[in-house]
Amino acid sequence: MATETKPSLAKLDLDKTLEPDAYKEKMGSLMLELQRLHRQVYEARIPVLLVFEGWEGAGKGDCVNRLLERMDPRGTRVYSFVQPTDEEKYRPFFWRYWLDIPSRGQVAVFQHSYYHWLLRDRFDSCLKTKRWQAGIETFRQFERVLADDGVLILKFWLHIDRKEQRKRFKKWEKDPAFAFRVSKEAWKENTRYNERLSCAEELLAGTHEKHAPWITIESTDRRHRRLRVAEEVAGAFRRALQRKAAAEEPKPSPDGQGRVTKGPDPLSQIDLSRRMDRGVYEDALDNLSDELRVLQHLCYVKRLPVVVVFEGSDASGKGGTIRRLTSALDPRGYNVIPIAAPEGEERHKHYLWRFWRHVPKAGHWALFDRSWYGRVLVERVEGLAKPVDWKRAYAEIREFERQIVRSGAVLVKFWLQVSADEQLRRFKEREQVPYKRFKITPEDWRNREKKPQYDAAVADMVVETSVDDAPWTLVEADDKLCARIKVLQTVAKAVRNKVRKSEGWKEGLHLP
Repeated sequence: MATETKPSLAKLDLDKTLEPDAYKEKMGSLMLELQRLHRQVYEARIPVLLVFEGWEGAGKGDCVNRLLERMDPRGTRVYSFVQPTDEEKYRPFFWRYWLDIPSRGQVAVFQHSYYHWLLRDRFDSCLKTKRWQAGIETFRQFERVLADDGVLILKFWLHIDRKEQRKRFKKWEKDPAFAFRVSKEAWKENTRYNERLSCAEELLAGTHEKHAPWITIESTDRRHRRLRVAEEVAGAFRRALQRKAAAEEPKPSPDGQGRVTKGPDPLSQIDLSRRMDRGVYEDALDNLSDELRVLQHLCYVKRLPVVVVFEGSDASGKGGTIRRLTSALDPRGYNVIPIAAPEGEERHKHYLWRFWRHVPKAGHWALFDRSWYGRVLVERVEGLAKPVDWKRAYAEIREFERQIVRSGAVLVKFWLQVSADEQLRRFKEREQVPYKRFKITPEDWRNREKKPQYDAAVADMVVETSVDDAPWTLVEADDKLCARIKVLQTVAKAVRNKVRKSEGWKEGLHLP
């Protein structure tokens, strides 16, 4: 059973063995129980992440194979993260891991996980102490986000000594079917065993948490190794099911408590009386469009991704503003991602999963028409998320955006604000003009009645998530011309500054 005590590889008894008869008896009954527990975990909609790391040749593949023998394959997925593809290496480090997080009720198995690459870089002396510690903290935050969403996380380190590893390598080299497994990297690991052992001890100690424990497995004996892993998984399944049965899930309810942050209301600082002459607007639009077209090409050359987030009041002109921005861009290099209520698989994953999927490849642009901020806006106000969830989301969003920015991306966020009177005028116009009628829905009128709650949610959002690397730009949107130019100017300035300073995309783990 996993404990809160920091794991120690030095204390493991690698001489542990299990006789064939004892293994057959124990493993047979355990696998039947594991089959039953897996079915219950699926029915209880508990997502599970199993991480397998350890020495080359320690038996990770064999362990996973035996563990999944009796589990329903419809509820399990195994992912082995080898060298990243072009699609993967031109995105933030955690992009490919977020794509494969488990759905509710699913068991996801990660081999050569995110830990493999951090440990490899440390072992190869690519990571100095500060960046190594930053990597450990990033990994801890990733697992904390998943655990807070109900994911059961177990991490296994399969341990053998240097002599045993060398013996296995020698045996495989003589067998044509297995010789490919003994690479130069594998022999380097064996030759510098003690150095890698020191790195592994440091990694395990730094990332062992109650919600994401490391379980060290003595892996010299195959039967002992298989039984230990199966016992740990079965025990974790039992405890998770017991916690689920005993927990009293608070139901979400509409928010009416007002602001949760202190200080001035950011929305009160917006001057909605600003206006722009049509002639000035046309000239500015032409000039900005020309500049943005050039900047987009420079972003592609330097492999700089750009993420632009549009949030705002209903009828604030987000769609028209996005169209003015995209009209200046090469359509091959951008995507507009309209965000509505989650559907299908999106409902069974962490809420950030569907946004991670759309993080653009280096050199490309992603324009979000509404975004992950729905968690702290509509989900908060309409009672679609529990208070504990939307309050926690501020920190989760800050970390998400930090990873986007650290990867080299330009991140620009806009809130478009209109007055109550101007919004009412636009609503009525939409009802009266046939080609605009599709834009107005009963939900728009209902949201208008909840303006105080939405204003409080917006104020909290801006205060909690406006940071140096990802500030909010508040846009006066009563005048559409003024709003459009401000948005294009802000995007152009942010991209221009990044292009001037950037040396281009850098592959790998993006750390401070």
